[in-house]
Amino acid sequence: MLEIGTKAPDFTLPDKDGNPVSLSDFSGKKVVLYFYPRDNTPGCTRQACAFAGAFEEFKKIDAVVIGISKDSAASHQKFAEKYGLPFILLSDPELTAIQAYGVWQEKKNYGKVSMGVVRSTFIIDKNGVIEKVMPKVKPDTNAAEVLAYLQAGK
Repeated sequence: MLEIGTKAPDFTLPDKDGNPVSLSDFSGKKVVLYFYPRDNTPGCTRQACAFAGAFEEFKKIDAVVIGISKDSAASHQKFAEKYGLPFILLSDPELTAIQAYGVWQEKKNYGKVSMGVVRSTFIIDKNGVIEKVMPKVKPDTNAAEVLAYLQAGK
């Protein structure tokens, strides 16, 4: 997993409408980049809805919220429509950004070991440098923790 002070790897991935979005598009803004396992699963839905609920607060402090999973753009579109998600969702089926940020890791679930996305959040400063890394975040508290951090002006 990437560390604080590291230049955030740039990427270009399709959004829910199939339009290419690059991290570098947001130069000069704070970016909240969160990686999650799958659309429409209980934890991922709670996490996305929490970010959606705090979206206006993120906008007030000029922070961009981007969620990334390996789901397809079509899956993201349905997910965003179903839950009214106002932020950017990017599709990474080739694991380009997921692997670049080191969140594709071995996971254990009920004794079974498999590879998957470890729910993690990165806060990237206006210069494209990682200023905070939040590994293995909890879906119910992640958005509030990120917002509190940003509002504190760290």
